[in-house]
Amino acid sequence: MRKFFVSMGLAAAGTASLQAAYAPDLGPLSSTKIWNVSATLRGFYDDNYNTANSNVRGSYGFELSPQIMLAVPLQQTELGLRNTYGMTYYEDRSNQGQDPIDQSDQLDLWVDHAFTERWQGKMMDTFVVGQEPQLLNPNSAPGALPYRVDGNNVANTGTLTLNTDWTRLFSTSLNYQNAFADYQNSGATQQQIFDNYFGLPYNGAPAAGASLAGSLNRIDQTVSLDLQWHVAPETVAFVGGAFEWVNYYGNEPIAYSPQLGAQTGNFFYYSQSRNYRSYFGYVGAQHNFLSNLNASAKVGVQYSDFYNDPLGSPSTTPYAVVSVIYTYLPGDYVELGLNQMQNSTDVVNVNTSNGKITQNQESTYLYGSINHQITPKLLGTLIGSWQYSSYTQGAYNNEADNFYSLGLNFSYAFTPHFSADAGYNYDDLQSNIPGRPYSRNRVYIGVTATY
Repeated sequence: MRKFFVSMGLAAAGTASLQAAYAPDLGPLSSTKIWNVSATLRGFYDDNYNTANSNVRGSYGFELSPQIMLAVPLQQTELGLRNTYGMTYYEDRSNQGQDPIDQSDQLDLWVDHAFTERWQGKMMDTFVVGQEPQLLNPNSAPGALPYRVDGNNVANTGTLTLNTDWTRLFSTSLNYQNAFADYQNSGATQQQIFDNYFGLPYNGAPAAGASLAGSLNRIDQTVSLDLQWHVAPETVAFVGGAFEWVNYYGNEPIAYSPQLGAQTGNFFYYSQSRNYRSYFGYVGAQHNFLSNLNASAKVGVQYSDFYNDPLGSPSTTPYAVVSVIYTYLPGDYVELGLNQMQNSTDVVNVNTSNGKITQNQESTYLYGSINHQITPKLLGTLIGSWQYSSYTQGAYNNEADNFYSLGLNFSYAFTPHFSADAGYNYDDLQSNIPGRPYSRNRVYIGVTATY
């Protein structure tokens, strides 16, 4: 089956993580040029392109990726757009008589506007239809699904921000984020879920559990407000709070529980059984230690209420977002970060002893990157991350997944309009859940023309 994905949104922190994963680097626009066009051709080898635990298959292939960027600075507004089309060919699929081509299209949009000197607004949106976890979870935050899945899987994140300077020392930041996820894999029935619970075959094959649509299709809305004090020219301290509402709309059965049936008369959990509301409280600061070294941190707690789960219980967990950026030479920088929060998961297994379903995960996400101009024409980039995710309730309560990711890329600019690059990506998921672990290696080499 031919697969097609489209992505639109601001390529903020997530874009850096994709540079070493087949994503061509557009490069900066000149001060007099509002548009930029480029095209990249890459050959690659992927030793586990389906991120499988068994029956692993590798493939050679190539990727063609033209791109256009438009940035329009106006008197009080900046508009931005970037569109990237991708066509990827997998030789192994062709050898198996399958459609060997994936197509992609990525569109990035953003708007910054200064209403007055004291009121500034920003709008960003990211819309993705794809299969790779880097596309479905592009930002530096824990991911709900760490492996590749076939189909036109949709993820959208839109953000509105209003920053207001009320006085010279006091300001506020009001934010609204709407995240949407929709997976093509759907159609689980009560009979399948029942047979899966008891290990029975379904239509002559092992019964499948919950579909991805049933377990992960959701709308996630968050509103936050930060009160900021400019305690020094280089330091801003703040206190804030946020409210998050996660609504699972898959409307499918996802698990069978005798204990749930004994209490409610309904033996099946449905998608909406995992709906929850979260309340955040935190304090933090932003500080410029030097002109080229700045850090920000906010730490607090997250309280979650799983109000649609009759057997569930509220949870209180730590919450933290930390980032440090050091620019040691013009264009050369090191970035380190940590996120601690709850996130959704595709795992929904019921604990047979108490009938409780897996609610979500508590994750610690560490990431770092180095961008270094080795010579005037040779640029090196190293990106790495580690995600430790512990399951809340369910069959794997307090057990955890470890997900490691590493990307290395070298780019050599022969001229301002022509460059070549080569790189390597490694992903490794370690888990005690049967059939879940995998490892994946990818190497590639390519050329880019820019105008």
